[in-house]
Amino acid sequence: METVLQLKNVEKHYGHKGTLTKAVDDISLEVPKGEFLAIMGASGSGKTTLLNLISTVDTVTSGHIFVDGIDITKMKGNALNKFRREKLWFIFQDFNLLDTLTAYENIALALTITHTPVHEIETRVHQVAQELEISKVLSKYPYQMSGGQKQRVASARALITNPALILADEPTGALDSASAKMLMEKLAFLNDELQATILMVTHDAFTASYADRVVFIQDGKLFQELYKQQQSRMSFFDKILETVALLRNEPQNDS
Repeated sequence: METVLQLKNVEKHYGHKGTLTKAVDDISLEVPKGEFLAIMGASGSGKTTLLNLISTVDTVTSGHIFVDGIDITKMKGNALNKFRREKLWFIFQDFNLLDTLTAYENIALALTITHTPVHEIETRVHQVAQELEISKVLSKYPYQMSGGQKQRVASARALITNPALILADEPTGALDSASAKMLMEKLAFLNDELQATILMVTHDAFTASYADRVVFIQDGKLFQELYKQQQSRMSFFDKILETVALLRNEPQNDS
């Protein structure tokens, strides 16, 4: 199976000798095409730092990160900007929509940046809007939409460019339970039907239960991973809760 994301002995250090903190400590990980992976861990565990490294917001201290076979740890400048634009997309907790643009314009912006022809933009926007059930809000501005609608617009913007990897940072963190459930069902559908590869950081077991696999991080290291396989989502949810409880009872590293 094709590997979309590969981490090889990735480390991220902060500070100096005597005050050195290993936020990410020798993590190796592979994500095949079409997998929905969730990363969980307590505050300060290193999960957000790991997401920042994969998204190229931050740089590794050592190790390598490959996306679609490209070593992004060696990229700089315009090449890195082009890579971000073509291979990655992000779904944020606070939506990151432009208030002065309609939902249609927010979604289309992702294609406009890549100089996609206008007629193709219109077709693709309406297609992804239909899949995410937001066709009725395409003419609305963000202030006219509910939190759930705004998050689905943000998700549509992420999906429309067909990126190699979608990175989601606490995508349900600002949503009520009904909106969170709807969003996760749509992301799971797009993962199943369109083979979108998704890496999501979350603290929420319910949100993580929609993933194919959950990786737990503690003190910058991989602690455990769970695979859903043939389990029901509720059974998987229970397993995730058990591991979260185990993490809380583990002695913490003082470093």
